[in-house]
Amino acid sequence: MRPSPYLPRILETTLRARLEAFPVVVVTGARQTGKSTLARELEGERRTYLTLDDYGILDQARRDPDALLRRASRVTLDEIQRAPDLLLAIKRAVDSNRTPGRFLLTGSANLDLMKGVSETLAGRAVYVTLWPMTRGEAEGAGSAGRWDVFLDEPSRRWLDAMAGDDAPASDGPDTWEALARRGGYPYPALNLASEADRAAWFEAYLRTYLERDLRQLAAIENLTGFQRLVRATALRLGGLSNQASLARDAGIPSTTAQRYLDLLEVSYQLLRVESYTVNRNKRLVKQPKLYWSDPGLALHLGGGIEPTGAHLENLVACDLFAWRETRTHRPNVLFWRTSKGAEVDFVIETPQTLVPVEVKSRRQLRVSDARHVVSFMRDYGEAVPAGVIIHGGRDTYWLTERVLAVPWRRII
Repeated sequence: MRPSPYLPRILETTLRARLEAFPVVVVTGARQTGKSTLARELEGERRTYLTLDDYGILDQARRDPDALLRRASRVTLDEIQRAPDLLLAIKRAVDSNRTPGRFLLTGSANLDLMKGVSETLAGRAVYVTLWPMTRGEAEGAGSAGRWDVFLDEPSRRWLDAMAGDDAPASDGPDTWEALARRGGYPYPALNLASEADRAAWFEAYLRTYLERDLRQLAAIENLTGFQRLVRATALRLGGLSNQASLARDAGIPSTTAQRYLDLLEVSYQLLRVESYTVNRNKRLVKQPKLYWSDPGLALHLGGGIEPTGAHLENLVACDLFAWRETRTHRPNVLFWRTSKGAEVDFVIETPQTLVPVEVKSRRQLRVSDARHVVSFMRDYGEAVPAGVIIHGGRDTYWLTERVLAVPWRRII
């Protein structure tokens, strides 16, 4: 086991910018993504850090919340869900003084936290999401994938921008399969070297999530059915969210399956990737695709199966979701599929640009691998500067005139 000192998170810059502009900033995300650690990192920046895990602070939050908030002009409140009435005191404080950066809030029970904040601090708070660690974060670079290149550089420069040493950074996993097994939750990713130890951690995580978070925050009438649904989604990574089929697998009503899927998404376990729906005389499938926010947890839920191409897609999806939190104007992360079966795994959308991204785990590509990306570019014309195929090999090159093949190492 190697030590795990604080490693920079890509959300830091965005978080500081939000604190400079808004009176209340809420850090959301799944349990154990590092929200408290990130909040403590800002403690020395003219902020006072208070955690409601401390009984004395919790007692004051319940008995005299206004006095607690007067401890400092800039306060970080961790585990805010332990004292929901404190939100009313924050509302009063903000209504009397809207100085930016007054309150930074974090919490683990995200369903409860988000409900309380949205109802009490409507119009006063903004939100940022801390996803599990990217490869760049886990290896000390504090970065996500190099997606900015495709939005900020003309396509003729993409090849040069992606050139360079493609060896893995530091001592991180040298295959995407190993990266998927490691996952992005900080503790197992940084401290647990064996698959057995990580499996034990994931099992404990699931037990806490199922038995504490969800059962406290929402009515789960059929825990066995919920667990079956969780496993079914992990075995269908990158597949369409067929609610009726998932319900059959889990042995629960379709309406219940939909409610459980919504709970998984709002608690930051599932990533829902919506379809790109601009109509170009083709009937597009409207069902979303589903991924897990951590590929290591998805593999564990799948019963320890060997990573497949779907798990590489999941790695890409996780990196895209983490990266877009850093953009001033957040791009949409979508996918494209026609009724005739043409499909592109991801589409990065801004008001000006569409970038289709296909994922292939193979080391050697064929020109035919670009056919759906080419079809997408043909349908959407000048809005698409070029397309990208992420692959399992080591070379970067133009597979076709406008489709760039890039190794996974140079992207995520």
